[in-house]
Amino acid sequence: MKTVEDYTEIRKAYFVEGNSIRAIHRKLGVARGTIRKAIVHPEPEPYQLEQGRQAPVLGAYRARIGVLLEESKTLPRKQRYTGKKIYQLIRAEGYQGSEGHVQNYVSQQRKGQKRKSAFIPLEFDSGQDAQVDWGEAVVRIAGKETRVQFFVMRLNYSKARFVMAFPFQKQEAFLEGHIQAFHFFGGVPRHITYDNLKTAVYAILKGKKRHEQQAFRTFRSYYLYESRYCNPGQGHEKGGVENDVGYAQRNFFSPIPDVDSFETLNVQLREACQLDVHRRTRGQKMQVDELWEAEKQDFLPMPENDYQACVTKVVKPNTILMVDYETNRYSVPYHYRDRQLVLRAFAFRIELLYLDKVIAVHPRSFLREQDILNPKHYLPPCADVFGHISVIQQFFHIKDRIRRTYSVSGGKLRFKDCRQAVPFITLNSLTEAGSMRTRFKADSGMSRKKVIAWRIMLPWLNIATISSSS
Repeated sequence: MKTVEDYTEIRKAYFVEGNSIRAIHRKLGVARGTIRKAIVHPEPEPYQLEQGRQAPVLGAYRARIGVLLEESKTLPRKQRYTGKKIYQLIRAEGYQGSEGHVQNYVSQQRKGQKRKSAFIPLEFDSGQDAQVDWGEAVVRIAGKETRVQFFVMRLNYSKARFVMAFPFQKQEAFLEGHIQAFHFFGGVPRHITYDNLKTAVYAILKGKKRHEQQAFRTFRSYYLYESRYCNPGQGHEKGGVENDVGYAQRNFFSPIPDVDSFETLNVQLREACQLDVHRRTRGQKMQVDELWEAEKQDFLPMPENDYQACVTKVVKPNTILMVDYETNRYSVPYHYRDRQLVLRAFAFRIELLYLDKVIAVHPRSFLREQDILNPKHYLPPCADVFGHISVIQQFFHIKDRIRRTYSVSGGKLRFKDCRQAVPFITLNSLTEAGSMRTRFKADSGMSRKKVIAWRIMLPWLNIATISSSS
């Protein structure tokens, strides 16, 4: 094979020295055809086969492989024939060659059939468009590594982004993420693009039409923006937010955040989003924060009150003043023990309502089969029987802590040290607790058992716990 140096010598002899092709042939001993190629091209061209090589073993099965490749196109995407499967099928029909030859041939055929996609660059108007997607990351919460889901919304014009973490991707988290993003951005974009996630889409219809979930349609009607959807399997149609998901994983969740709660984590993420806008994107003269500030005037206005992003359920308390939701149980005030209530499950809290009145609020448990109690709900029924340790164990499950705090004798409890009382109950007002002590102490008509019960209960009411409901 001739080299570039050989071509250089031929071209000098022809163009510089003025020799003819015949003279160069005699002088250098090079074929006339090669000389003509060197005159036209400054470097040798690679060899090209004029016709394909013979394949005496595989050749008889090429037509069969072509049929299998066409058949594979009609199968579900994740059930199509691989090169290995095609090899197994033709081997069962008598093929005696190697698997490698089949796989190479299948790869060449698929490359020849596949055409590279081309896309049109997009530009967006101020305040008009946003994109939404979910991502996943690992976070250390209260010392335990937890896999969290994070909601991302991106403004297409300014490239500002908002990120918020949740324990799940349920509808209440999906809607709450929108509400917090609207507050963060200072308004509502006029159009938001989604993929076909189940929390928004009930069914995919022909073309761009979608049958949306009822709750999501109500949410959009409340904020008055329009939804748009990608074609199935075409996530690149909202490529901006897809990139933001990866950006958040590499920057906001690396190194692994170590926090005590979701609330703390989301405060950190919000601060990271605020700092992130101090940058300039490709092709823009202004920074993201400047474009974002100019974009706010084109948003839809926020409603006066936020949408209630929750799932509702009609419930009735059981005999121990609890209602069930997703395997967990939440306590109910004693006075509503025989009422039909409405439970509202938000992303991070549970509300219980009687008619239009909120009667209890609990933090939402993300574990299973947990009892979330507010012992204030049990004060009335406990007043008459609170002197026995088994009753306390039944309601509050704090046997060991009670034994460390109080002396036990003959099945009765004696108040010992209210300052070290079990940190299990809360009362928002210390003044209220103090006034209750004074009132019960002055009530000469109360039995000694009741006085002891209230003296034990009331110190607990000053100590923070898992629930602050009333």
